[in-house]
Amino acid sequence: MKVQDCMCNDVCCIKPETKIEEAAKLMSQNHVGCLPVCDNNNSICGIVTDRDLILRCVACNKDIKQTPISDVMTCNVSTCKKTDDITNAESKMGQKQIRRLPVCDDNNKVVGILTIGDIINNENNEKELCTTLETICNCEGKQNNM
Repeated sequence: MKVQDCMCNDVCCIKPETKIEEAAKLMSQNHVGCLPVCDNNNSICGIVTDRDLILRCVACNKDIKQTPISDVMTCNVSTCKKTDDITNAESKMGQKQIRRLPVCDDNNKVVGILTIGDIINNENNEKELCTTLETICNCEGKQNNM
């Protein structure tokens, strides 16, 4: 299966100068947990997640009305192509311990996003899916004894 077979094609992107408050509102309005950040050429230059907003904004007392997303986004974003095999994307997600992978074209422009939820909804190989989830979560099959 290819990434294009299960990725989400409808992606909302923001600019680095977008304020944190606006980014949070966009996440809420679009029911998403991340936003790719694109430069003036619409090439990906970062990504921001709901977790980033909590740990890098709220926990650090950032002014959400004044602080640009570039202050809290993750740079050096791992991406994939829509023609990549899904197992390669899963492997990348596992190695980087990430749950969301922007899908970019040959010009580094965002054309979609692949999430762990997309993979779960389309995965036929249960063993491979379990391995990917274990790697992403860094739990390696260990049980939580809470």
